[in-house]
Amino acid sequence: MLTAQRQSIRLLQSVLVAAVAVPALLFCFAAWQSYKNNEIVAEDQIERSRDILNEHALKVFEAVERSIAEINEIIRDMSDVEISANQEKLHHRLERMVNSSTEVKSFWIFDRVGRALVNSLTYPAPSVDFSDRDYFKAHVEHDVGTFIGTVLRPRAPYSGAPFFGISRRRISADGSFTGIIQVSVLPEYFEGFYAKIGRPGSYFSLIRADGLILARYPALDGEVRLPPHGGLMKAFGAHPLEGALTVTSLIDGVRRRVSYLKLPELPVYVLSGLETAAIRGEWLSQMGRHLIFGIPATGALIIVVALALRRTRTLYEEAKRRQMAEGALKQAQRLEALGQLTGGVAHDFNNLLMVVGGSAQKIKRTNKDPKQLAPLQMIESAVQKGERLTRKLLAFSRRQSLSPEVVDLPESVMKLRGVLEQSIQADIALEIRAPSKEIAVEVDPDELEIALLNLTMNAKDAMPDGGRITITIGTRAFAAKAGRGDSADETAFIEFSDNGIGIPDSIRERIFEPFFTTKPVDKGTGLGLSQVYGFVQQSNGSISASNTPGGGATFTILLPISPVPAAPRSAPLVESASKTFGSATVLLVEDHPDVSAVAADYLEQYGCKVLLANSGEAAIEALNKRRDINVVLSDIVMPGMSGLELGRLVREYHPEIGVILASGYSDKATVATEEGFTIIRKPYSPDALQRAIAAMLGERKLGTAS
Repeated sequence: MLTAQRQSIRLLQSVLVAAVAVPALLFCFAAWQSYKNNEIVAEDQIERSRDILNEHALKVFEAVERSIAEINEIIRDMSDVEISANQEKLHHRLERMVNSSTEVKSFWIFDRVGRALVNSLTYPAPSVDFSDRDYFKAHVEHDVGTFIGTVLRPRAPYSGAPFFGISRRRISADGSFTGIIQVSVLPEYFEGFYAKIGRPGSYFSLIRADGLILARYPALDGEVRLPPHGGLMKAFGAHPLEGALTVTSLIDGVRRRVSYLKLPELPVYVLSGLETAAIRGEWLSQMGRHLIFGIPATGALIIVVALALRRTRTLYEEAKRRQMAEGALKQAQRLEALGQLTGGVAHDFNNLLMVVGGSAQKIKRTNKDPKQLAPLQMIESAVQKGERLTRKLLAFSRRQSLSPEVVDLPESVMKLRGVLEQSIQADIALEIRAPSKEIAVEVDPDELEIALLNLTMNAKDAMPDGGRITITIGTRAFAAKAGRGDSADETAFIEFSDNGIGIPDSIRERIFEPFFTTKPVDKGTGLGLSQVYGFVQQSNGSISASNTPGGGATFTILLPISPVPAAPRSAPLVESASKTFGSATVLLVEDHPDVSAVAADYLEQYGCKVLLANSGEAAIEALNKRRDINVVLSDIVMPGMSGLELGRLVREYHPEIGVILASGYSDKATVATEEGFTIIRKPYSPDALQRAIAAMLGERKLGTAS
């Protein structure tokens, strides 16, 4: 009996010990695992925050360097005397640039002795010596490229927030030093951005390679430089591009886990970090929540383990969702930056292309020397390639202005056979199956050509050993439910098939994403199918991809059939154009004098009488004085009154006058199209202009007759 009692007591004691020890051991293991997971999550958060800071800083510095390049281009051929003489105009120009840049405090142009010729703050610029500023002294002896200065406070009579200067040297034609162009950037802009994305315990900073802190969160008062013997400066020297370390700050004494990354081609680092106390506090907070379920009796042990597992899964799922969201944010930022870049340069670039192409055509028309024919053809070819490049960039950013026309789809595709065959090698056969009947669709013919070329190039890369491409055009019925029963309708389709390697199921959902490509870095950009997708969407159609039975891939493009039949297009003849126009008078409104000269030459070829106006205000004055104007041809983007505003006034007060708006790129072009204005895309050819003018005059005559 005694033995049995002892055994029962020992058993109860063992159960008691086990009841205490097993939960304790399990809790210790769970605590260690949670600590490791928390460290991994924290490290991942720090690196993602660093990448966001890097993208933001690159965007700001690239915008500043573009502004400096723009200012340098404005004053390239101007002496200091000429700059001073034009100080008011340049001041207002710089002032407008500052108003469009939230990160910039001011723009400056200095002479060789450090005195401001022009700035965006005041006019006229006070005579103050800035030759002792670091952003000026750095360029005096030799060209150092882009220089990023220390954080400074404004010098009287100027006031305001602290800034750091970004400057470049002004170089004369003989290579001598003539001064600098300087941009004052606000550290508080960076600190405000850091505060938005920060959380308790976060640390972000922008540090120059020599240790000078340009911007920091939490913010500091005054200029602060990292000690050269500190851990960060040693890490910069040992691993100059990027790295991560745990360091105790010699500035505020806080210990942090920090990750840094150097900006390309700039002596600047972005840093992201978390306080180790915050990381540890997060872990203790997690374990405290676990303890609430770990202290109860043995029966609660299963619940505690289940909650810990659920907590771990939630952490990883949350981290994965955050990573996907931040990836989408980075992609959106890249698209927006490129969209702003393309939108900003496309208008001026297309103006230049039009001047070059128009001048080449004029020389070709007046100079019959056969020796000059080949160079002129090379110039025209280069202009066409430049126009296609601009259109591709705008298509990528979903900002291109389409010029839709009602065309016969089978005829249009058949006309592209020669172009498509030239883009593939001889061991690939091209077959086009098109019906003889007309299929009218409303699309931009140029964008249709680019879309088919992109699909052809993709098919060629999928068939390195040769194969066959089949393009099938036709119509098909689809059912649409409407009120009672089903009603059948038709849609046009283009099926583009190849017998290449096909599309893996794992990537089929991503093939239309911008920048997504399976090709090597030097073989593809990932923009081709994205451009096709954008064109089809803007044409109110849809596109899908599938694998072809037996190998290969098939892309199916669906386009709505136009109720209006396709009009035959024929090349207009110059000698018959004057008969089409009669003695038409065209008011040409263009602020770019070279583009104005080219457009006027185009119009005069067709017998038009041309009146010139360099602004919308001048055009209004001409319209009020003249009664013989038939058509107004105006650029959309102009200083002061825009072409769209001018067109609205003409439509309201002179409805008998036709309005044609021209644009290389403008966000107002879409609005103008929606309002019913005729749009012609720069750089336009004489034939395109002739067709637009003839169509406008025809509409006016028809309206008068009715």
